[in-house]
Amino acid sequence: MSNIVFLGNHYLTDPKAVKNWINKIIEQESFTVEVLNYQFVNDHEMLKVNKKYLDHDTYTDIITFDYTEGHKLSADIYISTERVSENAVEFNTSYSQEMTRVLIHGVLHCIGYADKTPQEKQIMRNKENETLKLFHVEHKI
Repeated sequence: MSNIVFLGNHYLTDPKAVKNWINKIIEQESFTVEVLNYQFVNDHEMLKVNKKYLDHDTYTDIITFDYTEGHKLSADIYISTERVSENAVEFNTSYSQEMTRVLIHGVLHCIGYADKTPQEKQIMRNKENETLKLFHVEHKI
């Protein structure tokens, strides 16, 4: 049984393959999954979460609530499918490619990768690209 749960309208064509890929990345980083909940929402719902819990009045593609202790990954990750769709157009990529990047982005935060500084952003982007290559060798989203 997987401890990764997808809630809401996520438009993933192969959720099992996505779960396997996420688990593989987590294991490669010497972590295990306690509970990892992905909540897929629209912009309106994401804005409500952002205001309520982070006091931010902005739209965003992902919010990660990280409860990881030691090497036991636990998190609630909110993803705006509308933001992912718009970002795919802006970055000239497919919806599935952008969704895959966002899915792993939240996990990478829980593992300890940050993206506050330009250097951290570059490290995060490199790690995302590395994991995306692994996914696309094995599966399509």
